[in-house]
Amino acid sequence: MKVIVAKSAGFCFGVRRAVQLAEEAAQSCARLYTLGPIIHNRSVVEHLETLGVHAAGPDHVFAAGDTVIIRSHGVGRRQYEALKAAGVQVIDATCPNVEKIHQTVRKQSDSGRMIVIIGEREHPEVTGIADWCGQYVILETPQETEEYLFSHPEMRDLPLAVVSQTTGNRENFELCVKTIKKECTNAVFFDTICLATSVRQAEAYELAAHCDGMIVIGGKNSANSRRLAEICARNCGKVVFAECAADVCSAQFRGLDTVGITAGASTPAWIIKEVNQKMYDENKVTVASETAEGAVQETKPINETADEASFEELLEQSIKTLYTGEKVTGVVAAITPTEISVDLGTKQSGYIPIGELTDDPTAKAEDLVKVGDEIETYVMRVNDVEGTVMLSKKRLDSVKAWDDIVAARESKEPVEGYVTEENKGGLVVMVKGVRVFVPASQSGVPKDAPLTQLLKTKVRLRITEVNQARRRVVGSIRAVAYDERRAKAEAIWNEIEVGKHYTGTVKSLTSYGAFVDIGGIDGMVHVSELSWTRIHQPSDILKVGDQIDVFVLSFDKEKKKISLGCKNEADNPWTKFTSAYDVGSVASVRIVKLMPFGAFAEIIPGVDGLIHISQIADRRIGKPDEVLTVGETVNAKITEINNEKQKVSLSIRALLNGEADAPAADSEDAAE
Repeated sequence: MKVIVAKSAGFCFGVRRAVQLAEEAAQSCARLYTLGPIIHNRSVVEHLETLGVHAAGPDHVFAAGDTVIIRSHGVGRRQYEALKAAGVQVIDATCPNVEKIHQTVRKQSDSGRMIVIIGEREHPEVTGIADWCGQYVILETPQETEEYLFSHPEMRDLPLAVVSQTTGNRENFELCVKTIKKECTNAVFFDTICLATSVRQAEAYELAAHCDGMIVIGGKNSANSRRLAEICARNCGKVVFAECAADVCSAQFRGLDTVGITAGASTPAWIIKEVNQKMYDENKVTVASETAEGAVQETKPINETADEASFEELLEQSIKTLYTGEKVTGVVAAITPTEISVDLGTKQSGYIPIGELTDDPTAKAEDLVKVGDEIETYVMRVNDVEGTVMLSKKRLDSVKAWDDIVAARESKEPVEGYVTEENKGGLVVMVKGVRVFVPASQSGVPKDAPLTQLLKTKVRLRITEVNQARRRVVGSIRAVAYDERRAKAEAIWNEIEVGKHYTGTVKSLTSYGAFVDIGGIDGMVHVSELSWTRIHQPSDILKVGDQIDVFVLSFDKEKKKISLGCKNEADNPWTKFTSAYDVGSVASVRIVKLMPFGAFAEIIPGVDGLIHISQIADRRIGKPDEVLTVGETVNAKITEINNEKQKVSLSIRALLNGEADAPAADSEDAAE
């Protein structure tokens, strides 16, 4: 049997922080209490009880000198004020995510909005949130939301603010929001579901889909654990909800190939390990390894490492103070459009604003990091009050990048960066977090063109000057562009041959042709080689910047000149004409020009024929316009095809008389 433990299983940041604060307080406080069980896990509560941390019931009367820990669920305004009035010392372990909801509902209530809380009515977190509101309503399900709005039509025009329990089910919350948006015209919405909760639920859903059975570890009264079990049950037919290893029996999974394990936010690592170990012991999982003497069977528990510490040791290791400027390593816990949540394994919650992740303004966070990735960062700011740490990957990369910048200056190797701003006299390019100044003359942009065309683009440049004392770096985009163009040009000259095709870019237009860049070298396409049809000037069919296919007509390496063509022989009108018509064929032609000696008619686009004046009618006429008009379509017989001069003679008269008279002797000269 294969056992897979979810990466996100177990303690979330808020729970870990609350337990750590209790551990720390137990070392110095004689009478220490928590308002109810600090987390929904009997084993952890019992462990803290042995250290002198007692869970106080709702009727407990506190005395002056007591120390009370507010658990991660938080409390309401009135209970908080009552504790202060009783003269007890308060240690606030409210999860920062819950504290943000308190601040949000308080602010929205003060602005006159009614608060809508999506969550479990009796959950301590929800009752605590409600006490920070003015007017509020608690709704648990989409159906209840719809029924409440139907029975309270006045809600549809009221100003509302909608929040969610942090451990709420995202699908449930989004359906409630959808109903409110449909019915109410003045509502604002705050997605307050904890990022770790969303990640844990999504991972459990995916894991259940790939496993034959699932074990969900958590307290029976833990809302987020019960929700995990519900989510797993959607994708897996066999789900066991257990509080500890004693609740798991391997016989329940007999005959299954793969079993997944996930755990609620209140489940410590040692309980997850015990369940995993029990599955191993009772199923006798065997892993074969190869030796010089042959195959040897050895039995080892899945997902176990030799250096795993006890629960107490893990807690002790995680109690650490962070300082600004320190380098820290954490694990990506969640990704949002604005920030990356990082689990540092400490009592503080780490986050990286998107602007501190990368210099690339077009990059998406999910393309750079994934949930579960280990990431090294730089501590920008520590907020012990809120229990948060602002981190920067970009700043750490910048510190490391100075060595790379100095090395690039010595080696003259190009580096890549992003143009972030136009500065006086040039541009600022961020290279691995280091500001590099590029003078306008080194930007590669023509003198009269705006530098702004390079803003927010990736460029390659050469470092030309480094002054670490002044933190000044100067670079050149033009130098790299020149070298790259020269290398490409050399490669083209080494491989060029008549008839070779290139995809080029139109660089400039003249009255006689177009200059096309074929990748480092400009070649010229004469106006006569641009199109099979007659054009007055190249700008009739091209503009600067167009991509066109060209081929080499001729070249001179000494003079560095290349003549190009772009007329495809398959599109040659004369070839199309001769393959479709012969002498004697009748064609429907369009009169395009009238001359004293006859009329020119288009047979197909690009091929015209001459109808001599003597071949227009079966009688003598003075001028062609007595019978024909420009734009008119008539039937004519092909009487002569001159392949050498690519000329065609036509006759309308031949169709009228049933035979063609010879055209006038000077008709060809007249046509010319």
